[in-house]
Amino acid sequence: MLKNLQHIFSIPELRRRVLFTLALLAVYRVGCHIPTPGIDAQVLSRFFEGTQGTILGLVSAFTGGALERMTVFALGIMPYISASIILQLLTVVFEPVERMSKDGEQGRKKITQWTRYGTIVLAVVQGAGIALSLQGMTGPTGEPVVSNPGLGFVVLTIITLTAGTAFIMWLGEQITERGIGNGISLIIFAGIVATIPSAIINTIRLLRTGAMSPFVLIILALMMVAVIWFIIFMERGQRRVPIHYAKRVVGMRNMGQQSSHLPLKINMSGVIPPIFASSIIMFPATVANFVEVSWVQSLAALMTPTHWVYNVIYVACIIFFCYFYTAVTFNPTDVAENVKRQGGYVPGIRPGTETAEYLDTVLTRITFAGAIYVSAICVLPTVLIGQLGVPFFFGGTALLIIVGVGLDLASQIEAHLISRSYEGFMSGVKIRGRRG
Repeated sequence: MLKNLQHIFSIPELRRRVLFTLALLAVYRVGCHIPTPGIDAQVLSRFFEGTQGTILGLVSAFTGGALERMTVFALGIMPYISASIILQLLTVVFEPVERMSKDGEQGRKKITQWTRYGTIVLAVVQGAGIALSLQGMTGPTGEPVVSNPGLGFVVLTIITLTAGTAFIMWLGEQITERGIGNGISLIIFAGIVATIPSAIINTIRLLRTGAMSPFVLIILALMMVAVIWFIIFMERGQRRVPIHYAKRVVGMRNMGQQSSHLPLKINMSGVIPPIFASSIIMFPATVANFVEVSWVQSLAALMTPTHWVYNVIYVACIIFFCYFYTAVTFNPTDVAENVKRQGGYVPGIRPGTETAEYLDTVLTRITFAGAIYVSAICVLPTVLIGQLGVPFFFGGTALLIIVGVGLDLASQIEAHLISRSYEGFMSGVKIRGRRG
């Protein structure tokens, strides 16, 4: 493994991409510590004390602590994800957008441009909500969070937070285009990983004071190892649909019947469903935490990661996005037509319409299994961690994103190494998918 890591820096193009990605992620982490003007950071930090295990703790983890410090990157990348959700939903329910999505490269450029505009609009709305909420917030002893409230503070905060989100969006696009891996996923990954050192320090402090027993820590560590192993196992799992090709004559050679398979992943949507579901739940729940109204506070109390109402809504959103994103990325009719044109067929199934129906049935079943798996990973560890009283939020959602993004990044690096005739990045690591 270490030998393969050395190969990364022996390929000039791959070295440049990796260093470029690390440099932009470092810029992102610097921005997470630049404060928004007009806010008393000490009073705000006291307000966020004790938010671990709540929706605010989850949002702060996703932004790498930027929300807790109310920095220029406090909104994070969530407005961009929300805009992407809206555009993808429109491709299904709104015919002009659907035609645009099928219009090749030009259509994709227009959808990307609309997504950017939508990101700015959502960032302005969310920034206005947070700015107005901050003006009425006070610390535990009654001191105001905002030193000079008014229209000037609201406008300045909206501009600052919107500009921060736009800059993060640009960083993500640059990483995707000129770096390695998916830029947006890596930014979320970096935000979550950045909270690990402070979480470890807090855990050690609790062990020294006796607030947490070593037995609980051992149980927690074993649970995380088991969850990580299960995530890797399921992410590599596939349902392999056999494909047979009829005899063909190529030049002067008579090719016999050939066999292949169509791999259908159990979790074809990857980490998109929990990210999308979190972005939908986070914004209204976050604003509710800042609004000091009795019924709004009651609603915010229900939207904590350890409450059953939050978990029911979260699971429903995850299942919906598992099916939705799979339907967007995989079209059984197109796949069946491509197999038919190549002279292939599924044994026992007629080519064409019946093959498309068969693939749709298989995909529906394995997507249900994948949705249940993703929901279990995202909910069960969260409940268990809440019961164990861990002083940080590092539940199933964070683990799924970290492992999923890590596997995707490793696959892209491995592809670069193999294309340069190097041994695969993951060679020697026994990670095998489930055979159909």
